[in-house]
Amino acid sequence: MKYCFGVDIGGTTVKLGLFSEAGAIVEKWEIVTRTENEGAAILPDVAEAINGKLEQHGIEKEQVLGIGVGVPAPVTVDGIVNGSANLGWKYKNAKKELEELTGLTAEFGNDANVAALGEMWKGGGVGYRNMIMVTLGTGVGGGIIINGKILTGENGAGGEIGHMCVNLEETDTCGCGGHGCLEQYASATGISRLARKKMEHETRATILTKEDLSAKAVFDAVKEGDEVAIEVATEMGNYLGHAMADMAAVLDPAVFVIGGGVSKAGEVLLSFIEKPFMEKAFFANKNVKFKLATLGNDAGICGAAKLVLED
Repeated sequence: MKYCFGVDIGGTTVKLGLFSEAGAIVEKWEIVTRTENEGAAILPDVAEAINGKLEQHGIEKEQVLGIGVGVPAPVTVDGIVNGSANLGWKYKNAKKELEELTGLTAEFGNDANVAALGEMWKGGGVGYRNMIMVTLGTGVGGGIIINGKILTGENGAGGEIGHMCVNLEETDTCGCGGHGCLEQYASATGISRLARKKMEHETRATILTKEDLSAKAVFDAVKEGDEVAIEVATEMGNYLGHAMADMAAVLDPAVFVIGGGVSKAGEVLLSFIEKPFMEKAFFANKNVKFKLATLGNDAGICGAAKLVLED
């Protein structure tokens, strides 16, 4: 029997999965991400965890097809990471290092792209080969799948949709140093920011409180029919839906899959995105489907495993 590993390296924990060649999860577990000393221990820790699991299950290295890895940074097709703020890495030939540590083949990808591949394979994008995944978390991430393959781009930055400029008038600065990025409006922090701005001058009755203007609080209030919360969600949806119409004009996806913490709001979230999308969409893109991601925290390890299994 053949196996592979899927690894999702995050800023706090590394999620690992042992998969059968058929794609079934045999086991999944986590280790701590040690980011000190420019993240020097991260890949050795991953290698140690994998070697330990092989020993535990009595699996020979000849039975392993490879290791797929998602990292929170742009990654080239050759597995080179040119810096990751979350991991402390500067320039790193991650593929070469992990292959030397394990004696196994390794494939690397950006974590959002890899999660998109996972959702196409086993989640909200099943049955589609052309897909854009939009991840609404602390930031806004994206993963683009064309004909079943990740769109990596020249610098490994394909799918960085959070840094499309959607508001030329914005004076606040995004974390990337730019102004008016989609991330400033559609991420969990962006939604909170829109709610805070609205609440500064709001005189109508609302169940929102200045103490809790999280994205969850906003969408909980939307579900209660709160007018102020609905206006915040509408503003966020306009920015996101119009940006997605632009993406569709360029990439022509069959489906948008929405993931990340904000997507836990459920189907109600999609209604705020679909309407503005349809207002701006090119006529050929109007049949696109909108789905919620279904794999949650397993999207990364599943997509990472698929990096190896698809070759």
